Amino acid sequence: MQDIMATWVGATAKQIARGVRRGDVSATQVVADHLEYIARADGELAAFRAVRGGEAITEAEKVDEQEDLANLPLAGVPVAVKENTPVAGLPTWNGSAAVRTEVAEADHEVVRRLRGAGAVILGVTRMPELGLWALTDDNSAVTRNPWDSGRTPGGSSGGAAAAVAAGLVPIAHGNDGLGSIRIPAACCGLVGLKPGRGVVPCQLGAEDWFGLTEHGMLTSTVADAAVGFSVLAGRRPEKLVPPQRLRVGVSLRSPVRGVSPDAPNRDAVAAAGRLLAAAGHDTVPADPVYPTALGLQGIATWFAAAAADVRAGGLDRRDLQRRTRRHVALGEWAQRRGYVREADRAAWRQRSIDFFTDHSVDLLLTPALASAPPEAARWSDRSWRANMTANIRYAPFAAPWNIAGLPAIVVPVGRRPDGLPVAVQLVGPPGSELLLLGVAGQFEMAAPWSRHAPGYPRVGTGSPAAA
Repeated sequence: MQDIMATWVGATAKQIARGVRRGDVSATQVVADHLEYIARADGELAAFRAVRGGEAITEAEKVDEQEDLANLPLAGVPVAVKENTPVAGLPTWNGSAAVRTEVAEADHEVVRRLRGAGAVILGVTRMPELGLWALTDDNSAVTRNPWDSGRTPGGSSGGAAAAVAAGLVPIAHGNDGLGSIRIPAACCGLVGLKPGRGVVPCQLGAEDWFGLTEHGMLTSTVADAAVGFSVLAGRRPEKLVPPQRLRVGVSLRSPVRGVSPDAPNRDAVAAAGRLLAAAGHDTVPADPVYPTALGLQGIATWFAAAAADVRAGGLDRRDLQRRTRRHVALGEWAQRRGYVREADRAAWRQRSIDFFTDHSVDLLLTPALASAPPEAARWSDRSWRANMTANIRYAPFAAPWNIAGLPAIVVPVGRRPDGLPVAVQLVGPPGSELLLLGVAGQFEMAAPWSRHAPGYPRVGTGSPAAA
């Protein structure tokens, strides 16, 4: 990639918003910089499904015309939206042409909140069909990880993660039904917060994946994650306060029998434990008990969510990818057999909440992934079994916390021997989003990570964002 000089590409969302508010740069210039960079760089990544060139410039001009920029926490900040979330004037793709819906007449509530905070929507990012997989591709493109183009950026918010890791946008919207923010964040060296249930309006698909799905942001810094969370949650941004002496449970236990974290992911948890200790916190072994029934319930719900979305959308399943058709058929079977039960999800939620009091811990630390991200390939052409195996083997740690509805965050803590980023997951009880962000901020202060993949734009002395 070329060195980026005298441009706001590579700046954080907070730097951009501050620059626009105090008149150092116009929102129009910031957006133009990013659109030009996307046009040059996204061809090799396929992070975006659609880019709103002229429309985004017009939006930026309207931000510049506002008299009171002081109350806009994302003034002029370029943002990407995941393609399953309606953006007025664009189709809602949902991961492939087969499941695309008509041009949206109105923004989704989270998009409305982003615009209300001064953000400019540059376009929508790619995801796998119906958001079912932790691998992002379809018959039109394979989305690639900026850290290694031969690897997937994860999924289902894979395009969002690739866009932020490459600096195409400073922050990107995603959503998380069984790990779809946290898994891509871990693959791409980003911060990814899944809020707890009911904190951010969901309103996705047929039934919000039976209440499992939450909206959130993928960012390169904790400060940007905090601002993005406050905007989506409809709150005033709050200054993060470093938490004092917490008791953190540490677990390497996998939710999936027979799938264990590899050495780099185990080492990441050990490194995170040392960072916690250096920040004055206590760590203790504390393994959640993942019942066998939880795995069956989670998989059955995963199947059934696909079937519910197909029914609600009136889709012809013959148009769907082969892996999706099998998933939908299994979802219909699971619902007929009564394997998808709210009572089971409620029981696991209560058990998860009780975990913190039973073990006298404030948070839980786990690996983010079990292994390196799989290859970037046309997984949509491969069998359902191949996709299931790949997903479960590399990313088993996220899903239980969607079923429980608890907040969880992924934070980078170093690199694997192959140079890819490695991360950990922190889980908290209901209402602990700011606490999770506070601890993530302590990690960032003690062990800063590379904000972008090597070779992609970084803020340097030639950039106005460094001022």
